[in-house]
Amino acid sequence: MSGHSKFANIKHKKEKNDAKKGKIFTVIGREIVMAVKAGGPDPNNNSKLRDVIAKAKANNMPNDTIERGVKKAAGAEAADNYERATYEGYGPNGVAIIVETLTDNKNRTASNVRNAFTKGYGSIGTQGCVSFMFDQKGQIIIDKEECEMDADELMMVALDAGAEDFSEEEESFEVITAPDDFSAVREALEAAGVPMLEAQVAMVPQTYVELTDEKDIKNLQKTLDLLDEDDDVTDVWHNWDE
Repeated sequence: MSGHSKFANIKHKKEKNDAKKGKIFTVIGREIVMAVKAGGPDPNNNSKLRDVIAKAKANNMPNDTIERGVKKAAGAEAADNYERATYEGYGPNGVAIIVETLTDNKNRTASNVRNAFTKGYGSIGTQGCVSFMFDQKGQIIIDKEECEMDADELMMVALDAGAEDFSEEEESFEVITAPDDFSAVREALEAAGVPMLEAQVAMVPQTYVELTDEKDIKNLQKTLDLLDEDDDVTDVWHNWDE
């Protein structure tokens, strides 16, 4: 792994999320529904639900809101039915973009995603057109300021739990896992009292594209901002070296 740090980007994204809790809570609420429907309402027997709950807590979702979401998803009256859809395309200068969505209206979502690409002078491609440039990995980012463990101790906890790679950046640590090992590693770090800035299965770029033209940067940012504002969009992955 390159050890390319996402720390600054994640901090920036979290600050934006703090300013608009409604969006991130909507996304997590839908992910709770999907996890409960797939594996049941007991987090002890449902690792996907445990991961979503950890994500909810990392984004400061109140416990009672999480519990209500689980109960609602498990109830007989739960009518919410969401589908996952992934879109791939290009931004300026060939920047690869993957958009993951969770929606109850695929036509609306497809239209909104296409509009975001068009307004930033990008283009939607066919399934698989850019995903080959990414590796699916569990990715855990830890803020050094929040972590009491030293690097060697933290690395041993992560590797003993099954992590593939550990890297140290100026302000953060990054733990990389195989997707199937992500839950076990996240839970081991949680049990060790390690605070995680972000923990998720991510699409990690194999290489990065640098943009130097201000117009290209502005257009790409426009696409990313429009996608970020869409409640149906759960994650956006790209290989822009910001």
